[in-house]
Amino acid sequence: MIGSRIGGGPFIAVDWGTTNRRAWRIDARGEVEAALEDDAGVSSVAAGGFPARLAELREALGDLPMLMGGMIGSNRGWQETPYVACPADARTLGEAIVWVDARTGIIPGVAQERRDAPDVMRGEEVQIFGALASGLVPEDGALCLPGTHAKWVRLRGGRIAGFSTWMTGEIFALLGQHSILVPQMQGKARIGPGFAAGVVASGEGDPLGHLFALRAAHLLDVPMIDGPGYVSGLLIGAEVRAGLRTSGCEAPYLIGRPDLTALYATAIAQVRGTPDAAPDVIDGNAAFRAGACALLGELA
Repeated sequence: MIGSRIGGGPFIAVDWGTTNRRAWRIDARGEVEAALEDDAGVSSVAAGGFPARLAELREALGDLPMLMGGMIGSNRGWQETPYVACPADARTLGEAIVWVDARTGIIPGVAQERRDAPDVMRGEEVQIFGALASGLVPEDGALCLPGTHAKWVRLRGGRIAGFSTWMTGEIFALLGQHSILVPQMQGKARIGPGFAAGVVASGEGDPLGHLFALRAAHLLDVPMIDGPGYVSGLLIGAEVRAGLRTSGCEAPYLIGRPDLTALYATAIAQVRGTPDAAPDVIDGNAAFRAGACALLGELA
């Protein structure tokens, strides 16, 4: 069987994104024995350089079978893997793993092949099935996975039934690096008065109209608290309001980096008017590792 290519022994799970790479040596019980994280994302790898990068991982974590997910399987990665169409479950995804060689597999992404709402994901599907396999989310419900391209996902019967993508993180980065707001957006977004003000503004008409207020306040020497927080609250607030409305869910489960999920949890609680009732939060790295184990388990 395909699963025998790795078997039940230790293996290396790799979440290989555009700018970062995270890898873990996982034992037969699913426990982490060693880890590595660096900025060797797919965008930093020269043409023909992926075999050497894989050799680095095995040198650091052990000469073991490897299962990779994320942008490594995109048209910008090592080898493009076809998407699995929605609705998608763990078994369908596991059976579609592309084996580059006898010990190296790439997990495919998931596609929503609708003319009115085409969409794709790579990497988040591993986290989703990891959260499901760990019993941390219900088989029917809504999830939000913050990130550069945030995902709002609908689960039905333990399958990814549909999803939508928001470029919130990328827009925030572009505004902070290439817009007239650069001087006012130095530093990281954090929870505080500026973030809260941005979330409020996101419900007061077009968020694009509120962005320039940050620039105008600077020109007129009007104090504006925490520029990065304000812009983050404005963008995340707009996303959250739309996501809650379209998903029909008051409190989606959050999966991702702790700093990002904290911002989203705060925005969701503020929009709902329930500051003491934050959504359930799941660590994205732990979910990815559990997902890699779950996909292999489907093939055992």
